[in-house]
Amino acid sequence: MSSETDTETDTETDTEAKTGTSAHAPAAPAISAAPAISGAPAISDAPDTPEVLPATSRPRALPVTDLSLVVLVGATGSGKSTFARRHFKATEVISSDFCRGLVADDENDQGASRDAFDVLHYIAGKRLAAGRLTVVDATNVQPESRKQLVRLAREHDVLPIAIVLDLPEDVCAERNAQRPDRAGMPRHVIGRHRRELRRGLRGLEREGFRKVHVLRSVEEVERAEIVIERRYNDLRHLTGPFDIIGDIHGCRSELESLLGKLGYVDGVHPEGRTAVFVGDLVDRGPDSPGVLRRVMGMVADGNALCVPGNHENKLGRYLKGRNVQHTHGLAETIEQLEKEDEGFREQVREFIDGLVSHYVLDGGSLVVCHAGLPEKYHGRTSGRVRSHALYGDTTGETDEFGLPVRYPWAEDYRGRAAVVYGHTPVPTGVSPGLTRLPLA
Repeated sequence: MSSETDTETDTETDTEAKTGTSAHAPAAPAISAAPAISGAPAISDAPDTPEVLPATSRPRALPVTDLSLVVLVGATGSGKSTFARRHFKATEVISSDFCRGLVADDENDQGASRDAFDVLHYIAGKRLAAGRLTVVDATNVQPESRKQLVRLAREHDVLPIAIVLDLPEDVCAERNAQRPDRAGMPRHVIGRHRRELRRGLRGLEREGFRKVHVLRSVEEVERAEIVIERRYNDLRHLTGPFDIIGDIHGCRSELESLLGKLGYVDGVHPEGRTAVFVGDLVDRGPDSPGVLRRVMGMVADGNALCVPGNHENKLGRYLKGRNVQHTHGLAETIEQLEKEDEGFREQVREFIDGLVSHYVLDGGSLVVCHAGLPEKYHGRTSGRVRSHALYGDTTGETDEFGLPVRYPWAEDYRGRAAVVYGHTPVPTGVSPGLTRLPLA
């Protein structure tokens, strides 16, 4: 177990960003499935009595993660480009028509589509690599076209989000007829697009889209409001000061002693400092439930943050009924938890299930996780980001004990943020379970 006292520093301007399923991330509201919500209520003659708007007049919120790949899906004439112009910055939107114009001087030259989409994917990839919200404006009614975009999002560790404009065929045909460059488009093209869309609509989540918003009428499109949400790992607005505490492994007595030395009284610091736990709260020690109770209480009261370690990950799988090996101290933790009531075990399961892989803090100058994280993964959301945060990287070899040899990624780190992590034993003279990398 180890700790570090991190002094408070100035922050950069915080920009909105969010997604995930955490129950523990401050200022990161839960993600909705685009329910109908009310807008700012009109005030009636009666003081403080809001006028209730009819359901057909209420805005419909479409949550969009600030760093994500938004894929518009709809037949020609469904209004995707108009929707994109209304809700997103011009620089955020990449249109297949525009890319055709770039490569063929004709936005309607279907023979240039292959090259146009090469350009579209290239630009989208560059934007995502730079950490910028990106919107793809194309029909995207065919599974293969969507598959390429989902793959692109995964390559850059961002969430793919689908916004589907499933409007009636007559509406699409009427709109095309009003455009000189589309007036001669055969009606059967629209019909084919809508059939392809309908065949794939129910499978969009299986294709990998993390959120799917479907708008089925002109009225729904008009009521739609994009709500930009911050990622749960983005806590740049929190500036500390922080006390970062490493792998506790069930040692409650030592934890309480450390918190006392740091000035905490019953989990609360009188000067408003925030404890940050870097995971591996459980296993090996004599009182994992006591450690969990203390940390869970501090997080719930807003006095601490916590990221998961590989030991919490394994315990969480066990509590969900998964088949895991009772090794490396898990057997002791299970025995200790069996003495607790079912309600507490359920609280532990929910707590672990809601932990976020890493946090970006203090204006982006500090990243906290369990096993370390290269700069390219900071603030990103994907399975491999979570895996690295939990387990680190390995060389592919095993040591004399049959354990994987960990790759010393920190030796090559030159990122802007200081990365504080535990997990890996360090040489004598360095606080065990804690390494703070210097700024470049």
